[in-house]
Amino acid sequence: MTRANAASAHVVVIGGGFGGASAARALRRANPDLRVTLIEPALRFQTCPFSNLYLGGLRDWDSIGHGFDGLRRAGIQVIHDHAKDIDSAARRVTLAGGALLDWDRLVLSPGIDMRWNALQGYDQQAAEIAPHAWKAGPQTRLLRRQMQAMPDGGSFVMVIPENPFRCPPGPYERASMVAHYFKTHKPRAKILLLDAKDAFSKQALFQQGWQALYGDMIEWIGLADDGQVLRVDAQALQVETTFGQIHKADVLNVIPPQKAGLIAERAGVVDRTGWVPVHAASFAARLVDHVHVVGDATIASPMPKSGFCASAQGKVAAAAIAADLAGRDAPGAVFANTCYSLIGPDYGISVAGVYRAEDDRVVEAPDSGGVSPIDAGPDFRAAEARHGAGWYAAITADIWGA
Repeated sequence: MTRANAASAHVVVIGGGFGGASAARALRRANPDLRVTLIEPALRFQTCPFSNLYLGGLRDWDSIGHGFDGLRRAGIQVIHDHAKDIDSAARRVTLAGGALLDWDRLVLSPGIDMRWNALQGYDQQAAEIAPHAWKAGPQTRLLRRQMQAMPDGGSFVMVIPENPFRCPPGPYERASMVAHYFKTHKPRAKILLLDAKDAFSKQALFQQGWQALYGDMIEWIGLADDGQVLRVDAQALQVETTFGQIHKADVLNVIPPQKAGLIAERAGVVDRTGWVPVHAASFAARLVDHVHVVGDATIASPMPKSGFCASAQGKVAAAAIAADLAGRDAPGAVFANTCYSLIGPDYGISVAGVYRAEDDRVVEAPDSGGVSPIDAGPDFRAAEARHGAGWYAAITADIWGA
């Protein structure tokens, strides 16, 4: 790999979420002489983590939004624009506003895009009627308004995709928070989860919590019991499963299959799976030199597609870039992940993992991580709920604060 002079090198980061903003800040910490430019269209970044709490009425909208002044104070140039195209050979980014940015190294944190029409009938127009709300923003607020308008005794139907997708526990936390809102405001409502899988993250913990807090309000149907949805009729607010069963909703929340964000395709780093293969020790793209990709867009199993993982990957990529520009070997790559899920206001559960790079693969560290105990008492569950709030405050301050 050709090395630029570290003092004059320009690193462009596309995407101001957990992965990209973490990478930008870590680059400046590693070498304050680096010129770092962050491209992010949003003036405030709304996080997917804790957006389910907004749906449940436990958080207001502003509490999950974060600005970029802290990154500017760290010496990072922040440009609010869309990255339109990438010329990897010329090492140049074209912005929607017309500006051209040359780079020595590029970090992509593109997040996800939806695979429109992977479910027959579910396209961008359908999403304005049956929202996915899998990117925090207008879709989240639309889903909240639909919940508020739904009659008591109505049916909330959620469609859940097969793996991989952003935030494996997310649909089930969402079901919990929707149930909390309904229990408070529409106690006769029902929630139906149609899942393209036969098992899901923290399943026993979620189902135990649902029974304890919401009784029979939530029904989960897995793949083996005809839970996989093939067709969506957004106008009729109904879906059809593999064996022809029709399910009608008052509020229809369709989480479709996903892929890496579009700019990753433009950069040429996506393979036939729709995701980005990377080198485990640096999160450098396998298909294009001088480009690193972090976050949900990557193939990094067994690491989940989570905000915490994206932040850890951004820091590892930044360390590798700073070392390479300085003519040093990259440090060893170790990653951590903790994912808290809220089932009720004082009922939290968690899963944790530790990972490392080994033989150019991400592997789980032996005897690390785990999930909350299945039969923990109310004090333990309440403590986990507090720990989750503390985690969110800490990681968002670390990324966007100061």
